[in-house]
Order: sequence, then C-alpha cells, then structure tokens
Amino acid sequence: MPMADKIKTGTILIKEGALLPESLRFESEPYSNGWRLVKNLDGEGLDREIREAGWTLFYMAGEVHATVVGSGSEKTTRKAVKKVIAYMKSDRLNCLEIGQVTVKRFLGLPYVTVSGHPRHVQESMFLFHSKRLAEWDRAILAAASA
Repeated sequence: MPMADKIKTGTILIKEGALLPESLRFESEPYSNGWRLVKNLDGEGLDREIREAGWTLFYMAGEVHATVVGSGSEKTTRKAVKKVIAYMKSDRLNCLEIGQVTVKRFLGLPYVTVSGHPRHVQESMFLFHSKRLAEWDRAILAAASA
C-alpha cells in the first residue's frame, strides 16, 4: 500500500519515546524523524485503548494545516505531514491525528493539503501534570540520543 494511502483521516502518529500505558499494544512503523505511524488503530481506537488503561488522550484545540506543491504521491504527502508536525505548538505533545488529506489543483498545478489535530497521551487527567514532566524530559533525551 502506498504511503499516501496510509495517511488518511484518523491516521495516528506517535512520537518515539512517548510514555504510554504498558497494556497498550499497537503495530507501528517509522514514518518521519522521531515519529511512528500507528498501523492498526485510528483516533477512536487509540482513545478507547488509552481510556481502558486508565490514561488520558487529550484532544488539543486548533487544527494544524500544511500545503505542499506536488502530486498526491507518498513523497508529497510525507512532506506535508512533516510540516504539520513542525507546526505543532509544543514539543511536549506526543501524538498527532490526521484530520484530512486533500489533493487538488490550482491553475493545473497539483498540491496536497494535510490537516491534523495535536493530541497528547499521558497517565494524569491534568495536562502536563508536574509529576510526569521529569519522566517526559528523560524520555525525550533518551529518544534523541538513540
């Protein structure tokens, strides 16, 4: 399956090294620098699994968009997704749910627009609860040095 077909509404990307419930099992593959594509769960499925583990999957307000000139190929879609990740406001957020992928033309020139919703998985129901900040910082450092 071409990568462009894998990235669609509901697709989940999780930051490598993210603290996740031990009971959470999913198939993933490397996608972009420091991010993994979840293959067997969409946003709803991930939310259900996270809640069953007693953790929280936050849905952050505001959608992030990126547009890249080019066909709807894997390469163009990947560039747009990388831009969406770069545009996310906080490096502490560890998850992204793709909202929409569109391929259009303007004056005959093809382009791809990807929109996504920043999400965040954590044990506490309070966003960035201070108990976990030190662990999160260690996880980021470990992932960066790997």
